[in-house]
Amino acid sequence: MLAIVCPGQGSQTPGFLTPWLELDGMAETLGTWSAATGVDLTAHGTVSDEATIKDTAVAQPLIVAAGLLAARALDLDSLPAASWTAAGHSVGEITAAALAGVLTAETALEFVRIRATGMAQAAAAEPTGMAAVLGGDPDEVLASLDAHGLVPANANGGGQTVAAGSAEALAALAANPPAKARVIALKVAGAFHTPYMASAVPALTAYADTLTASDPAVTLLSNRDGLAVGSGRQFVDQLVDQVTRPVRWDLCMETLREAGVTGILEVLPGGTLTGLAKRALKGTATLAVKSPEDLGAARAFIAEHGSGAAG
Repeated sequence: MLAIVCPGQGSQTPGFLTPWLELDGMAETLGTWSAATGVDLTAHGTVSDEATIKDTAVAQPLIVAAGLLAARALDLDSLPAASWTAAGHSVGEITAAALAGVLTAETALEFVRIRATGMAQAAAAEPTGMAAVLGGDPDEVLASLDAHGLVPANANGGGQTVAAGSAEALAALAANPPAKARVIALKVAGAFHTPYMASAVPALTAYADTLTASDPAVTLLSNRDGLAVGSGRQFVDQLVDQVTRPVRWDLCMETLREAGVTGILEVLPGGTLTGLAKRALKGTATLAVKSPEDLGAARAFIAEHGSGAAG
């Protein structure tokens, strides 16, 4: 049983799309998407520096486009619907929605453009950010975040919680971390999945209300509670709500465990979610797609794990 997972913001690195644009049709596809979104995805995926691609308005469309390019290279549309489950982390849920057939690639990219623009503006309103808290007693970690006025914006499983809030509070947390825990600042520009992002919701709601969303063609998990969502309309509504709600990736992984998933494939830019799975889902095979050189192994991985019917 196969799960295909899509990473979120912070997984991008300078130049990571360069080798992908050498594949047949990829440069043209990315150019078309760049024109449609008004975001130069080609430049940002090849020559833009780290500071540029950290910008929320750039990073989010870039990550979704990268995942969709990898999906096309792997011809995921040809997989039997009963053979795999889709899930995405944070902005990766938009990629997953497109892979599952809820949104077209073009609609997904417009959705993420509006989301990213609104979240970038919200982030610019005051200094906020996010930091991963690794290790420590879970209850003590949550108590420490509460004491610092921070929100557990991502429950990622595998001993990782992401704190979000003001820059001042994050600095205080880093200076005085919970016992047996490390605090690592993340490459994001704001306190995502918290009320700090509320100003991004109205424009995204207005666009979502114009969409015709198809029901998922495959099992599609939600960050809200880790459960499968059968209605495309419901999934889009939850994508809007997700801007200010915590991401429960731990519950998504628990659902994959309960479904008997044996292999987790992470699309481009891969590495983060497979890293979490290695800690939280020990014994489950993982493969992260990072470059075109990984495509052969990814196809073999899909053939090996995609023969069962994941719940």
